[in-house]
Amino acid sequence: METRELRYFVAVAEEGHFGRAAERLGIAQPPLSRAIAQLERRLGADLLVRTHRGATLTEAGETLLHEGRAALAAVEAAERRTRRTVETAGAGGSGGRPSVVLTAKAGASSEVIAKLLDAYAAEPGAVEVDLVLCPPAQQSPMLRDGRADVAILHQPFDDVSGFDLEVLLVEEQLLILPAGHALSTRRSVTVAEASSIPGLPLPRWPRVDGSYPEGPGPELRDLTQVLQLVRLGRAAIVLPDSARANLRDGLAVVPLSDAPRVTTVIAWPPHSRSAGVAGLVRTATRL
Repeated sequence: METRELRYFVAVAEEGHFGRAAERLGIAQPPLSRAIAQLERRLGADLLVRTHRGATLTEAGETLLHEGRAALAAVEAAERRTRRTVETAGAGGSGGRPSVVLTAKAGASSEVIAKLLDAYAAEPGAVEVDLVLCPPAQQSPMLRDGRADVAILHQPFDDVSGFDLEVLLVEEQLLILPAGHALSTRRSVTVAEASSIPGLPLPRWPRVDGSYPEGPGPELRDLTQVLQLVRLGRAAIVLPDSARANLRDGLAVVPLSDAPRVTTVIAWPPHSRSAGVAGLVRTATRL
């Protein structure tokens, strides 16, 4: 099976239409149809049901779409990481320093990351770590497509499927309120109570594709901005216990009695052969 054939099939499967897929791929429709038919003959199975309205997936097609996306992501990741290695090494394979790209949520796990980077920098043979802080839900995709080599992720919120990982921290969740709010004197509140505080909607976290669910709360793009809204009495937010270290005056903290614990992990692709990633993970597990 060729990478080109997989890209063609995924385009048709996602568009549900040969014409739209051909336009997306920048090719004519007849060679696209021939390529998909050849792929079906090679696999010995119908992947699509063709109708005058478009194309729908068969059970075999559903399987190939799932596996094909993963395979294409792995190829793209390999290309990105190889290019980065070449760029780092410099022309002729010399003149640069090896590095590792670590991605994490902006404003999350700051203390863990600081300890990790300090401890790793003191290790013999440590390589440069490029830290990429970005909005929620972006870390797993970055690790899958090769923009990052290792990531700090948080279960149950982040998708860790397919990664190797080590647990760094397990902690309770807290409700962050404006100081002086009536609930701030409570010893604990439930998730249901936290989700229905009049005038203090919880922020909406982004989906993997960057879109936001409908709702009254502010879109969570930057944690500092949302905390300012909480301080001004416009929102509340639920965060892991470690967030206490970044809180300033004007905020109150109340434990959530029935929220799932947050597990912070360091994750990396299982096929990684990077000495820098291995060293960073060893340091993280020791800490």
